[in-house]
Amino acid sequence: MIATTLRRGASLLVVFASLFPLAYAVATSFKQGSDLFSAQFWPSRAVIGNYLALFRDQPFGTNLLNSTLVAGVVVALSLALALLAAWALGRVRFRGRQALMLTILGVSMFPHVAVLAGLFELVSALGLYDSLAALMLSDLLFTLPFTVWVLTTFMRDLPKEVEEAALMDGAGVFTMIFRVFLPMLWPALVATGLLAFIGAWNEFLFALSFTLSSTERTVPVAIALISGASSYELPWGNLMAASVIVTLPLIALVLAFQRYIVSGLTAGAVKG
Repeated sequence: MIATTLRRGASLLVVFASLFPLAYAVATSFKQGSDLFSAQFWPSRAVIGNYLALFRDQPFGTNLLNSTLVAGVVVALSLALALLAAWALGRVRFRGRQALMLTILGVSMFPHVAVLAGLFELVSALGLYDSLAALMLSDLLFTLPFTVWVLTTFMRDLPKEVEEAALMDGAGVFTMIFRVFLPMLWPALVATGLLAFIGAWNEFLFALSFTLSSTERTVPVAIALISGASSYELPWGNLMAASVIVTLPLIALVLAFQRYIVSGLTAGAVKG
């Protein structure tokens, strides 16, 4: 009984610690004026002026579309390329495979700032500076090693009987990957794609360094550049409203795809 009570109490504490920052941001986003500095959690008069000002005073809608486009393209390219690489690394035996896997893992460990100068030179040489293509390229370089490593682990654990049956039926490489393995990898693809989307959606350093015009910025940079005349005049209501808008799509994605994340990877793959 005591152990059950302690577990429930710890669970409630974790839930409270996780949800309180979001709840505070939502409550603050509806405050204006002196209510922003009031100890009262929920405003005495909730207003949506912060949300309206956010889209009126800057191209925040365009910034949202930029982040969606960059993250979507990065996830699509990462999963498509990683799926092919995962099949080669997970199902094909060749010399140097383990060394290649360790190299991929090592690349994913580099901090963004360590390669910022080199990426800036590459982006400038390709003529991609101040464009969304620069962010797609830079985010892809860091997202792809992670997706390859994770999908290779899942691909390696798929039952060999399925592959042998497909080969006996005369299936080619692409048929095997996209029509045999892909249906069994949906949970892994959803989980990996979601993590890649969150990483690209929240990426700040490259977005700040490789874009200049306000119409090419993504939402992390747009939020960081919201400022007032001094630190005491920061539009906290606008900042909280922007934070809520940026966070809600990620929460919606997790809730929408949670059944794929927790479902079995190979359920029903082998009959008999």
